[in-house]
Order: sequence, then C-alpha cells, then structure tokens
Amino acid sequence: MKKTIKLGFVLAALSTAPAFAHDQHGHFSAGEPGDPKKPARTIEILMNEMDYAPARIEVKRGEQIRFVLRNVGKEDHEFLLATPKENLAHAEVMKKHPHMEHDDPNGVRLAPSKTAEILWKFSKAGTFEFSCLIPGHRDYGMVGHVTVN
Repeated sequence: MKKTIKLGFVLAALSTAPAFAHDQHGHFSAGEPGDPKKPARTIEILMNEMDYAPARIEVKRGEQIRFVLRNVGKEDHEFLLATPKENLAHAEVMKKHPHMEHDDPNGVRLAPSKTAEILWKFSKAGTFEFSCLIPGHRDYGMVGHVTVN
C-alpha cells in the first residue's frame, strides 16, 4: 500500500513538472513574442566558441526583430533573451540540469551548423541580454546585450 501511494505522489509530481517549467518561461521581461503578420527588422547573430557576433544591438521600443541565429561553432549553444538577473538565476538551474533544452519564444538551443529564428517585439525600454546558459559558456563570455530606447 505504501509503495502505491509513493508511486502516486511521484507520478503526480512528474505530471506537474512541465506546467512549472512552462510557468517559469511564461514571463518575458524583455518584451513579448513577435507577430509573424507584422514587419520585422532582421538581425543575424552568429554563435561561436564563446561569443556572439554581433554582441551589442540597439532597437527602438515597439520594434519587432527577427533574430536569425546561426551556430557556427563546434558545440551546442543557446540564445536566451531576458534580463541579466533572470539569466543568472536560470544559469544556476542549468548547472543542475545541463541537458535542459530551450525552445521557447525567447530562447533556443542549437546544435553545430544549425539555424533558428526568434521573432521578438521589444515592448519595454531598458537593457536586456542574450546569453548561452549551457554550463560554463556564459562564464567564458557568451553574453550579448540589447539596448531598447
């Protein structure tokens, strides 16, 4: 009987884990997912060991950007757009779960030679960052900044 109850608790906890993960990624401080029916400026970002090119971008508040992300490196890399504080907190979680993959409106993980797009509307002014949260990558300088005026 005790084994059945414990198994029930484990299964219940596992079934709610995706909901908690979605909740964590559901809040976007750097703006909001873009609208594919509206025009966007395209910015290509190359992901390499251990940097982004370009690493600094300026956009206007309300502007929609189509990020074309190309992993030209030899390792997996990520692009996760958030505040520095949020990315630092998320980096700590990634240390415990290094194989966690991002496929969110504000982030993606790419294998070498792969390309992805993120469509983003910068509805809030401020300075935001994009970084690779694979353990060690951010620490080695894989961080970029977006200034929204």
